[in-house]
Amino acid sequence: MMGRWSQPALAAVTFGTIALVPAAAKADNGGIGFWLPGTMGSLSAVPGQPGMSYTFQYIHLDAVAGGGRALQNNANIVAGLHAKADVGVFLPTYTFATPVLGGQLTIGAATVPGNIGVDINATLTGPRGNTISGSAFDNRVTWGDVYYIGTLKWNFGVNNFMTYVFGNIPTGTYDSTRLANLSPGFVSVDTGGGYTYLNPKTGQEFSVVAGFSFNGTNTALDYRNGIDFHADFAASQFIGKTVHAGLVGYVYQQVTGDSGTGARLGDNKGTAIGIGPQIGFFFPAWQGYTGYLNLRGYVDIYTENRPTNSTFMATLSFTPAAPEQPATPRGPRHLK
Repeated sequence: MMGRWSQPALAAVTFGTIALVPAAAKADNGGIGFWLPGTMGSLSAVPGQPGMSYTFQYIHLDAVAGGGRALQNNANIVAGLHAKADVGVFLPTYTFATPVLGGQLTIGAATVPGNIGVDINATLTGPRGNTISGSAFDNRVTWGDVYYIGTLKWNFGVNNFMTYVFGNIPTGTYDSTRLANLSPGFVSVDTGGGYTYLNPKTGQEFSVVAGFSFNGTNTALDYRNGIDFHADFAASQFIGKTVHAGLVGYVYQQVTGDSGTGARLGDNKGTAIGIGPQIGFFFPAWQGYTGYLNLRGYVDIYTENRPTNSTFMATLSFTPAAPEQPATPRGPRHLK
């Protein structure tokens, strides 16, 4: 049903849907985590072809918290928050031909330029306990940290498995005195695993990737986010050979509390559940490469100790195409 696109190697074009870096677009203290919910999408665990791949991604994030909800932004306790971020991601990756632990190893690193604006209409308390009233706004075009990822993937027929590690190298422009930051201001490592069911006969696909974020201390604030758990889901149906559509979603839960003298709101454990639509397109690229475009969006349907987020992701990736299968020789001389 899915034709030549059904091969797991080609389906792994969606390594590009691992939109690693935009987590920084909403990274901050006060329970908003290092991991951007929805980072992993459809076909995430399917192995790919050896060689270089290139992913470009655009992310738009809109976060809103009403005036009755107190949140911490750097050293400030704020209310009435409205933040917008428009972020670009460039992620080159390399997939090795030699198996590692029987699986396929891929490594990559990403850079993240973007624009972020934060509007506060009521600041309750500032640094050193000073009381601030009125509104505040901060907007800037800046760079996030450098991010790295490594994955191992295994294929067993319709079942695909993966494990991953993802983290940041603090090279961005974090400023503890500003409201708008693309860099989180601390070192984090996120690790976990995933599964993809991909059935070429029925065109059905389901993926889930779950993991934990382990966060370092923001030394400028003496603030450390707790350990975060997240699970990203995606389900889709192929329509013909090159198009698939379906739903995406996520669950996010902070499992340990924030800590440090800068944690003015205590544990501040955050929760979020989101859901939305997706559509993906495979298409021929230049010689030896296959293109893939994925569009998906999320809306939070439940949050606690976090802003309510709306997120749109557009991912364009190019990966090595699977070699064409040679035609089967026919004729009496080939029969036995």
